[in-house]
Amino acid sequence: MQSQDVAPRHAPASAAPGVGLEQAEAALVEHYPRLVRLAYLVLPPGLGRGRRVLTAHALAQRALPRGRTRPSAAPAPAPSAIPAQASGRDGDPGYAFVRLRVLRTALEAARPRRVLPRLAQLPPLLPQVWGLRLFPRSGGADELALDQRLSALSGPARAAYVLRGLEKLPDPEVHRILRSAGVEHPETALAEAGGVPAQDALLSSPEFDPCSLQARPTDLVRRRQHTKAALAAAAALAVCGALVALPGGGWGPDGAAAPVYAQNPAAEAALDPAQLIRVTPTAWESAARSDFSVWPARGPLTRDTALLRRALAVWARPGETVRVSATPGTRTGGPAGPPQLLYAGRVDGARVVILYDGLRVVRYAEPEDGTSGAALDFARVDGATGAEAGALVLGRADGNVRYLTAPWVRKAAERDLMKPGAAATPLTLTDGVTTPLASPALQTGSCTSWNVLQLTDDTGTRLATDLGELVPARLTAGRPGAVGEASGAAGLQTWAPFACSLAMERSAGVRSVNAWDFARQQLPEAGGSGQWVCTRAETWRGDGTAALAQFRTPGGPVGAVVAKGTDARACGPRDPHVLAGVLWKSGTGTWYLLAAGGPGTASVRASGGVTAEGRGPLLAAKARQGVQATLKGTLADGRTISGLH
Repeated sequence: MQSQDVAPRHAPASAAPGVGLEQAEAALVEHYPRLVRLAYLVLPPGLGRGRRVLTAHALAQRALPRGRTRPSAAPAPAPSAIPAQASGRDGDPGYAFVRLRVLRTALEAARPRRVLPRLAQLPPLLPQVWGLRLFPRSGGADELALDQRLSALSGPARAAYVLRGLEKLPDPEVHRILRSAGVEHPETALAEAGGVPAQDALLSSPEFDPCSLQARPTDLVRRRQHTKAALAAAAALAVCGALVALPGGGWGPDGAAAPVYAQNPAAEAALDPAQLIRVTPTAWESAARSDFSVWPARGPLTRDTALLRRALAVWARPGETVRVSATPGTRTGGPAGPPQLLYAGRVDGARVVILYDGLRVVRYAEPEDGTSGAALDFARVDGATGAEAGALVLGRADGNVRYLTAPWVRKAAERDLMKPGAAATPLTLTDGVTTPLASPALQTGSCTSWNVLQLTDDTGTRLATDLGELVPARLTAGRPGAVGEASGAAGLQTWAPFACSLAMERSAGVRSVNAWDFARQQLPEAGGSGQWVCTRAETWRGDGTAALAQFRTPGGPVGAVVAKGTDARACGPRDPHVLAGVLWKSGTGTWYLLAAGGPGTASVRASGGVTAEGRGPLLAAKARQGVQATLKGTLADGRTISGLH
């Protein structure tokens, strides 16, 4: 169910300082989605997404006063004290009162537990959902990075960050509200929150909306076993006792994994760290293929049996507190048999294990001081060879990314794709692990650079870019069917003005992206030469490909996306043709419709808002601002193609 997060109305300056039950109830009903979102963001992430959702709703629903009237604990500030962007939020005394009660109980839940827990720290009696797991929709890499930064803050600091970003309150007002909510040192919370960059728009994303939820069943097999266990408690205890003594004397606790309720010999064999496939360091030198199957096991923790056991158990049975992500089209089930170990070590304050089962790469990460907050990431890699199996993401932190490279990689470097003439910056390789480099998947704001990974082996030099997933996307350049590596001089020149368009392909399961400079067009009124480029992203699942037609004006620093086709064959090896158009304004203020097709286009015709026809692959016709036209092209073999939309 989708929520509507409506900003509270500004109350008149004469609003009474007392808040009655009706006024508080009206504020709760009108602004319920906002109050639940605020509670969800302030609650400790260690609760898990499902528990946080139910607790956030419970705190909001318990925010009404018990009596008919009650003096407001947070009277609305004078209108002159409210900034313009927040004047619609904090002026309603009813809303300010209910918000304070929600904030106070959320902060109580975030405090360390005593011998007797507080009410807010207990699982909510209501609401409850039986048989389903509810959690917000997953966001992109930006939301994930923000959630990780917020999880490192204290409860008061999270509250300060949310009041600043979501409620748009100035620091003096945040200080006053935190003090009213029982925070002893609000100035410390404000200072701590200031260490996280402001990303106000992300706080309003579906990732943090506990009123717009996805539903998944709980473990169905486990539920059946639970029912049987309730009818035969003694037998269940015997089974649990047997499971404690696993084969070989036991492998240690399963950490963040869900409990086991039934034994399956084949599944248990896949969870035995001793059965992990380990490839010798020199296997790749004589192998017939260059793929992940010949990667050796690397990292200082490859013999940490307890860590490997936890990684395998969480893969098979991720608990409710485990954050699971997967590229589109990737299964998230457990391994069918013992997987291959690629890496186990410490990366930027976390213990990381990377496994491979022939079709997927799986990354398990847990904090160094425990297993709370563990993460499990899946990526589809079936058919990956050569350049597509050249590197994996080990971790991201502080705007940087660190890679594990293939054993055949001799050198690694960082290159700004927007500066084709600049030299690449060498990266140090330690047992295949690179030093950190800036990640474009984590950058926010305006796009002024796009740093990519440059890898060199005995067969050449290649480029790959981080798009927020486990496997970086390979970058190529050239005409479909005859593409080459983007690392050459021509490829770098082609990509430079269009690098920022790669941001549109984040978290889409992209395997590779090709840039094709398909046309150059002399502009009317001696306007110079315009550049037409088609970038096509291929996905691991085959469908969902995106073709972007982009146009760059003479001397323009970057190109502009003028058309996009999803699941289109244009610009691809199956149909190496493309047609696109754009409205362009000349130096004299005259508007023109410009259109261009790839090689082999015999004529271009426009209809609708502009009627014109030209021989060859190019068309330029006078037009009106804002006019819309339909483009059709005829190929040399007589076939008709349509323009990308």
